[in-house]
Amino acid sequence: MGTNWIENAERLGDGSIGGAMDLPSVPGRVVWHTTESGAGDDAFEAVTALLIRKTAEPHLLYDPTTDRLGQFGPLNHSARALLNDGSTRTNRVGKVCIQIEVLGRAGKPFTKTWEPGPNYKAMMAAIRSWKIPDTFPAGRLATSAADATNRPRSVWMSKGGHYGHANIPGNDHWDPGDIDRSALFEAAPAEKPGNGSAPDKPVVDLSKLIAAARRDPGLPQGGKTHRPDVLVVEKALVAEGLLPAQWADGSFGSRTVEAYAALQRRYGFSGAAANGIPGQTTLKKLGRQHGFTVKS
Repeated sequence: MGTNWIENAERLGDGSIGGAMDLPSVPGRVVWHTTESGAGDDAFEAVTALLIRKTAEPHLLYDPTTDRLGQFGPLNHSARALLNDGSTRTNRVGKVCIQIEVLGRAGKPFTKTWEPGPNYKAMMAAIRSWKIPDTFPAGRLATSAADATNRPRSVWMSKGGHYGHANIPGNDHWDPGDIDRSALFEAAPAEKPGNGSAPDKPVVDLSKLIAAARRDPGLPQGGKTHRPDVLVVEKALVAEGLLPAQWADGSFGSRTVEAYAALQRRYGFSGAAANGIPGQTTLKKLGRQHGFTVKS
């Protein structure tokens, strides 16, 4: 499973923008948009409010001049930035269909003047966590409004990768303009596997975790208790959007208990079975999704 919430992205709106994907068996993809606005913090706030008011939220809002990144909803849910293509709910095509609104104008490609930084790299890492390739299956992007005709439906319905809004069937916009497609990937190089063996997965001891969950809530979160097993689980809860990053401190405090209880409810448990104390079923499922193993 890929990343649903980008750790350092600002949360925008109420976190609910869509629902399950219609065609999850189709490879994941990304759609790049431009907001047709200026950039900077004032524009970021104004565009956020406008998108929410129009119920046209993407997943992500990115400022290429300041590296500011906001997130409206989880990446594994649909967004609201595309028009339908007849009866096809275009926002719901693919395992994921990650919509990115970039502050800027199609007529002035943002890759000519941008300043990508850590937030941009985090965004690309989240995209790659869904196994989305660094390719543009539909090829070129539009260079003007009159050129916005490259919308191959067969490609869109079958190929994973990156697309411009100008490539999407059923839509008539020409954004994001003639951006440098290769620059998107060069600004955040994919990590290449080393020559040695793959690193071992972290191992979380369930008994130690249960003991911490029963002992630590009486301590102030952020105290001097730093348990490696707890930190592994907390980072997974952060990635699930259930725990703010500042509370991932290695202590199973009250906020971590609340986050784990929310995870248990998400996995279908209720009542006493969703008390925030880790169990083997939920912990192993979380581990499979976030790359750690469980010692019972």
